[in-house]
Amino acid sequence: MNGTIALVGSGEYLDPMEKVDRVLLSRVDDPRVVCLPTAAGEEGETSIRHWSQLGVDHFTKLGAKVEAVKVVDRLTANDESLAEKIRAANFVYLSGGKPDYLLKTMRDSKAWAAIHDVLTRGGVIAGCSAGAMIFGEHIPSFPTIVPFKNAFGFLPNVVIVPHYDEFGEQWGGAIKMMMGKATLIGVEGNTALMCSDHRYQVVGSGGVTVWNAKGKQRFVEGDEVKLM
Repeated sequence: MNGTIALVGSGEYLDPMEKVDRVLLSRVDDPRVVCLPTAAGEEGETSIRHWSQLGVDHFTKLGAKVEAVKVVDRLTANDESLAEKIRAANFVYLSGGKPDYLLKTMRDSKAWAAIHDVLTRGGVIAGCSAGAMIFGEHIPSFPTIVPFKNAFGFLPNVVIVPHYDEFGEQWGGAIKMMMGKATLIGVEGNTALMCSDHRYQVVGSGGVTVWNAKGKQRFVEGDEVKLM
């Protein structure tokens, strides 16, 4: 992995995320951002337009070149013209919605291959909420937690739980109990865990909780984060 993956707990495109996104933008030269509302693809045209415009407005304010690309179902995920727009970027942002829908839409698609290409070339891939969850090895089912579903596995043996400050320890504990030996990463709102070159860094106003076989520890900005 030559680039940076940013796992965001919640708050995409809102003012409290400006600091986080400026840090992420600084990791690429001449930032060219693509915003993908894919996880909201089942929510209807109004929601898709909302997330698309919010992303464009946010990153324009931060001084980046930005475009929303309407990958919202399997047909558009395999549209080569849209995949080419993703490939031309060096920063891809996956906003929130339904993680299982995002997974099945992106899996083995041209859009996902383009995202992987951006990462391989040293770009930034940011995912918020559902967009963060898919980078773990598994995602829980909703609302039952089990069965766990195979995700993309960029972080092996990991389940990513966004909105960690909202869901609380009780829900996180229920997930951890059913995960076995896997590591739980809980990411709070307005916060990102940046993953690059096997190093992990918290950016933002909240914290990241790592819960594994050795115990549970919360990390904040400036801490050295260890997953194992």
